[in-house]
Amino acid sequence: MSTEPEPAHEDTAAAVDAGPETPGATSGPAPGAAGAADEGGAGASDGTARTASSPAADADPGSLGREADGEDGESSGEASGDSSGESSGEASGDSSGETPGGQPESAGAEGDAAPAQVSEAEAELAAQRLERERIARRKAEKQGPIEAGGKLSGTAADLLAAVRAVESGEKPAATVFAEPAPAPRRAAPEPARPPRPVAAERAAGPVGPTPEAVQAVRRVLAEGGAPEALAPQAAALLGEGAEDALRADPWRLLRVGGVRPEQADGFARALLGAACGPDDERRGRAVTVWLLEQAALAGHTALELPLLTAALAERGVPDPDAAVQSALAEGEALAFQDALEEPGARPGGAPGGSGTAAGADGPGAVEAAEEEEERPVRVLIGLERFALAEESLADGLARLVNSTPKQDGSAADWERAADAARGAAADLVRAVAGHGLVLHTGGEASLAEPAALLRAARALGLRAWAAAPGVLGRDRFSALAGGAPSAPGTPGPGGSPAPEGSDSAGPAPAVTVAGLLAGTEGPGRDADGALDLDLLVVLDAPHLDVEAGALLVESLPDGARLVLAGDPSVLWSVGPGRVFADLLAARICPQVASRLPDPGPLGELVSGIGIGELGQVEAPGKEVVIVPVRDAGEAVHRTVQLVADSVPRAIGVPAEDTQVITPGHGGAVGTRALNAALKQRLNPGPGRFGGFDPGDRVVHSPVPGRVLPGRVVTADADGLHLSCAGEDVVVPPELVERTVRHGWALTAHQAMGGRWPAVVVVLPGDAVRALSRPWIYTAFGRAARHLSVVQGVEQALPRAVAEVPAKPRTTRLPVLLAPQVPTD
Repeated sequence: MSTEPEPAHEDTAAAVDAGPETPGATSGPAPGAAGAADEGGAGASDGTARTASSPAADADPGSLGREADGEDGESSGEASGDSSGESSGEASGDSSGETPGGQPESAGAEGDAAPAQVSEAEAELAAQRLERERIARRKAEKQGPIEAGGKLSGTAADLLAAVRAVESGEKPAATVFAEPAPAPRRAAPEPARPPRPVAAERAAGPVGPTPEAVQAVRRVLAEGGAPEALAPQAAALLGEGAEDALRADPWRLLRVGGVRPEQADGFARALLGAACGPDDERRGRAVTVWLLEQAALAGHTALELPLLTAALAERGVPDPDAAVQSALAEGEALAFQDALEEPGARPGGAPGGSGTAAGADGPGAVEAAEEEEERPVRVLIGLERFALAEESLADGLARLVNSTPKQDGSAADWERAADAARGAAADLVRAVAGHGLVLHTGGEASLAEPAALLRAARALGLRAWAAAPGVLGRDRFSALAGGAPSAPGTPGPGGSPAPEGSDSAGPAPAVTVAGLLAGTEGPGRDADGALDLDLLVVLDAPHLDVEAGALLVESLPDGARLVLAGDPSVLWSVGPGRVFADLLAARICPQVASRLPDPGPLGELVSGIGIGELGQVEAPGKEVVIVPVRDAGEAVHRTVQLVADSVPRAIGVPAEDTQVITPGHGGAVGTRALNAALKQRLNPGPGRFGGFDPGDRVVHSPVPGRVLPGRVVTADADGLHLSCAGEDVVVPPELVERTVRHGWALTAHQAMGGRWPAVVVVLPGDAVRALSRPWIYTAFGRAARHLSVVQGVEQALPRAVAEVPAKPRTTRLPVLLAPQVPTD
């Protein structure tokens, strides 16, 4: 393929073989990217305007069996195909290997921060680390037997027997599982709140491995024939004694981003010699963890046991069952057994256990217990990190659903506020008045309804805030609401502190989720460590993954209200999970659907895509233009021509306000090739600062999964100076290649949350496997005034819209939320 496909939603079977890119982690331009702006054979692209049509065609429904790659650092949802290794914490996009997410590495200190303050990335990581420690403590306190699974057989039965052996004391936990499977869920009491991260203390702590440790690891890597450039990542990941750890278990190298099993095998053979073999327990354990990490990059929070063992067999592990048991015994993975609801069964049965009341007795209870033992159960294996996050998220959501919101204003006040609103905005105000958790769905026009809710809440005296997963979404909402993004202590319109949120005439405060959790944006935290607010509206909620969701809900104070708002038709989150979709399906709280249609030809086109129809639209002002191309070279040429000449001349949108979107990073029409061609035309230069020049349009990823658009200002000994979202950012020289890339062309995942006056979507002929309805909906929906589609996929485009929905993700949240489902 010429474009690295972006399978945002690989099915479970393919998850262990196809790792997504993570929009948010980035790397520098690939050498040899073609400057296709000079290629011939293209005429004026705006000479003929044709509206989108919808003839039926066959399309490859997905891209299966690919490996996640390791160059680009885009983590979930996009697979790539080039070859150059990438680094820690970033899932990548090229054929060199996959990158486990969540590495403890941060980048990009804020240029204008006070000397005693840390960067936003470091503060965010510190906040997440504190929260995960608290979640782990809570998990360790949970005990309870597994009540279901009486009809298991084979390996699943062995796993269940092992769990029960630990519970009974017959075997020590270290020899079987890290901990027992969870007991039936219930609403958890308010946990102890973590303290707000202290910037000065964090700044004083160590920020990475010592030079001596890195050098020691470099020697081991050289001895085993592995690239010495992996030394800093390996030393940081493996911690103190990394050199000895690699010698004792060479397959630990798989923890480093961009390393594949066959590469780790070669490293192990060089170090161990004849003692190295495919049946080595260390290899089976490492490959098990690696496969779970690749599944997480594809959006899964766990894998079903049969799929995992089948993938292990494909990877040359002689005894997959023993490999899984070894990973469980070492605490590197957890096993779960979730009872499956049969068709027609009453919802609400406890996850992995009986739905029978604890104190019931008599014949009816015995019969119910026998039926419970016969219920089907699925065995899931997952990484502890995501398992704890998903369970903590379920606890926090249950607390919101079962608690009474803080009484801010009388019922009459809320009703008057609802009467002052219109349409679904009034319904939203009424739902929020009496519930701790509310879901709101709708397209771009529906953002006016959360804005109306925030204004009404502030008029009632609530400390109300809006948060978006990314900077693009935050700034988009701030522009709609009539205000600028808010930071701690930012004065309101009347000079009073914005966190009070009592001035109804002022704009709705908007922050990023990461900034809110880290304390670099928003109201900060109270004395108990909870967020100092009464109402939080999370925008672009489909982009929220389980880890960010868990951190958010566990940070809310008692009595707070949470509104999750978003368009369910867009791509799901970059990270594991599908929080918004799972909540919509669970129906545990009020749901308000907007009735505001997106206006104009673009709104009509995108709305049709959302229901599986790519119909013709009237575009008298050239709002939608289709540009057919024959090959990759013509696609690049036409794209550059549109951005630099046709769109500015015919539509009146300058090049700096036009965004190019393509399915992947590598290949002849990926982001790297397109960015190279666009740079040559729009800002030519030698790339003297690590491939960048002042004025270059870039995206910076301080941590995996985060995308900050910006411009290059200059560079010096401190690093590359960027202007991102109105802030000065300095990226250290050693992090530039990994965390900064050119930004004229983005993937759809990178573009999530943003809107531009003009968008050029590029779909070369070999991008068919990357296409799905959510991808097309997301890419086309980024355009506010004009959309050009440079396409060579022909009839595969309407076929993908009609027949290729989002690929399912394996998550445990629906089962964990089942006890909260109303039974009436």
